[in-house]
Amino acid sequence: LGILFLFVDLTFHHSIFSGLFVEKHYLHYMFTIMIKSDTLLVFSAVGESDHIQISHYSIEERVWMRENLTVDDWDKAPGGPPETRDWYLDLIRILSNCTESSELHVLQRVIGCELEKLPDGTVNLTPIDEYGFEGEDCVAFNSDTLQCSDKSPNAKIKRDHQLKLQEFLKNCLDWISTFNNTKKNSPDVCVFARRAPDDHSKLVLICLATGFYPRDIEMYIRLNRINIESQTSSGIRPNDDETFQMRSSVKVDRKDKGSYDCHVIHSSLTEPVSEEWGKYHHI
Repeated sequence: LGILFLFVDLTFHHSIFSGLFVEKHYLHYMFTIMIKSDTLLVFSAVGESDHIQISHYSIEERVWMRENLTVDDWDKAPGGPPETRDWYLDLIRILSNCTESSELHVLQRVIGCELEKLPDGTVNLTPIDEYGFEGEDCVAFNSDTLQCSDKSPNAKIKRDHQLKLQEFLKNCLDWISTFNNTKKNSPDVCVFARRAPDDHSKLVLICLATGFYPRDIEMYIRLNRINIESQTSSGIRPNDDETFQMRSSVKVDRKDKGSYDCHVIHSSLTEPVSEEWGKYHHI
């Protein structure tokens, strides 16, 4: 049986012409459970904070194994979600009795919290608890009432552990609002150029920001202090030291006499950084 489960974060936080920087953080615990003919095939559970895996669930020891955080960080961190492996098995069996599908059943869950800091200083905190069964949403957590609600009429899940769930999510919100205030690395910014491979009358101007944390950043290549619209972005990518990098590029005319710079906005900086391009610094 060859089945690959892939969690992909498709949220792109970089708005290239927004002019407003929104800083976002999250702590998510992600579960995948698969059974066939009442036999457990897959039980996968990982904890992730801002795209860094910080824990995973050990089936052998039936405990959360912590990683990539300091002892002090973990002392303040919430424990793993309160549900046990047996609880998930009971849940997926209950749900499978409500379907007419094959003997193979898959349950997925994301639980945790998210933080958003707006330019005016406003901080929004949101608890997250969502389930998917057979590829469809079935249960969601209402952040206003701190209660679970059915998204599908076929999903009737008994939640006798509501108080433990509420406590976990509140602890998650407390942790994420303080933890990310101390984890900051400023970006190293450089600007360089190379010959355009398809047009020797032009150069490809490249702006690189690297070594920054947290993940969210805004970066513009500018001409005479005005953002250029035709630039290409690599998106935000991880480094091997748990920081991030981003690269933007644009084609420019060799004979252009304008002034180019790379303008970077990041939460670790007290003010935006602008790195000017030296006209003859190219390959």
